[in-house]
Amino acid sequence: MTIRVGDKAPNFVAKTTDGQLSLYDYMGDNWVFLFSHPADFTPVCTTELGQVAKMKKEFDKRNVRVLGLSIDSLEDHRRWLKDIESTQGVALNFPVIADPDRAIAERYGMIQGNGNIMSTGRMALVIDPDKEVRLIVVYPESTGRNFNEILRAIDSLRLTKEYGVATPANWAPGDDVIISPETSEKDARSMFPKGYTEHLHYLRTVADPVH
Repeated sequence: MTIRVGDKAPNFVAKTTDGQLSLYDYMGDNWVFLFSHPADFTPVCTTELGQVAKMKKEFDKRNVRVLGLSIDSLEDHRRWLKDIESTQGVALNFPVIADPDRAIAERYGMIQGNGNIMSTGRMALVIDPDKEVRLIVVYPESTGRNFNEILRAIDSLRLTKEYGVATPANWAPGDDVIISPETSEKDARSMFPKGYTEHLHYLRTVADPVH
């Protein structure tokens, strides 16, 4: 099975380092950041889990619930968490799913390429409160994820969902945003009474409606 952007995220019940949980119950009316790892005791993933734990307040203030997944047992997870705390200087503060039979990883299409679990399974997904998958990023085993970019993408997704706009290349909160080409001139004037800039008939920008 392959999950695509725009699909409804399938629910699951899983054992985690914080007890058993259902995805839908865990997320409630919040967004979810779900990121997977190919195995415990892997170096890049050790730094990633520690980094997300350090940045969790940034996810919290965006109403994003964090959820990790690794294709190993709960017993291994608990031993690995001690390594993460000792080397990264932070205790894990979000649940990590145990998926030793690969059921969730397979259901979400996290096993890429030739199915070699040690060189695949490093997927990051953002799911909105309507259970829709809004972002999928897959990284190779050698490249650590940039979680500042994940937060920037979440800021864009939240903004575009609420205001029906788009964000340009390298956008950051506070930068101008793009009015959807589907928005008529009449509707645009109504939505943005302070005015907007028309660069081309299909490219209109307006100040960030939040900042």
